[in-house]
Amino acid sequence: MTTTEARTHDVAVLGEALVDIVTTAAGASERPGGSPANVSVALGRLGRNATLVARVADDERGAALNAWLSASGVDLVTAGSPERTATARATIGENGNATYDFDIDWVLPSPVEIPAARIFHTGSVAATLAPGADEVRAAAERARATALISYDPNIRPALTGGRDDATARVEALVALADVVKASAEDAEWLYPGVAPVDVARRWVELGAGLAVITDGEAGSLAVTAHTTVDIPAVSTVVVDTVGAGDTFMGTLLDGILDIPGDIDELRARVRSLDREAVLALLNRAARAAAITVGREGMDPPTRDDLDG
Repeated sequence: MTTTEARTHDVAVLGEALVDIVTTAAGASERPGGSPANVSVALGRLGRNATLVARVADDERGAALNAWLSASGVDLVTAGSPERTATARATIGENGNATYDFDIDWVLPSPVEIPAARIFHTGSVAATLAPGADEVRAAAERARATALISYDPNIRPALTGGRDDATARVEALVALADVVKASAEDAEWLYPGVAPVDVARRWVELGAGLAVITDGEAGSLAVTAHTTVDIPAVSTVVVDTVGAGDTFMGTLLDGILDIPGDIDELRARVRSLDREAVLALLNRAARAAAITVGREGMDPPTRDDLDG
């Protein structure tokens, strides 16, 4: 674990860090991952001060996770004392898409301590898996007074329980959030038969300031109270989709961090973004995701890769 008291944090991330045991036609390998951890790495690669609060054991896989995070400048704070580091068995199909089987213990201290930061981000398994999901929502409620709240549902149906319970948990966090990003697959699972743009509009009505839905080769869209924007996908050769959405999320937050002002001003400015500003945020995040899917594993771009 890395201590972080002396640093000013751009983003504090609360959520799972785990080891993906990846199986492809070529065999099996282990890679560090977890959606919140991936978001923190994407931010670290872009030069942001990011801290990840996660349950990581003092074992070989935990050491690998810590080394991976540290290599991208991410500070790890361990929440509790898990017996083993979580794993997700990921099977990569011929089209590059991944399916998962999880082994994760998500029991958080009450309350879980989160370092002060300009943005608080959470999502995925951490936000829906009991009992820790309740502590995640409580942490978001506490953080909202001093931080912008960011949320990515990143639904894992095998771990969410029933759809109704999962949707209730998602909507409770959406109502707290300033920025929400989800995949079209997430939106379809939560709201079968509802168009992605209507899901985004529902989330804005619930309280989100900016709601974004990504849809792979179909591009992405964003909704605020004032505008609806969509963009095409960036043309690229897909090698591996692992981490693409998390790279998009991290890069979106990186762009938002460039908006000046204290927390009240930042919150107001995110909610009043005009069409051109939203387009700029989406296009840059899409370029970053395209770089990641062109590489094997979760290997997001640096700032020089993206903007150089």
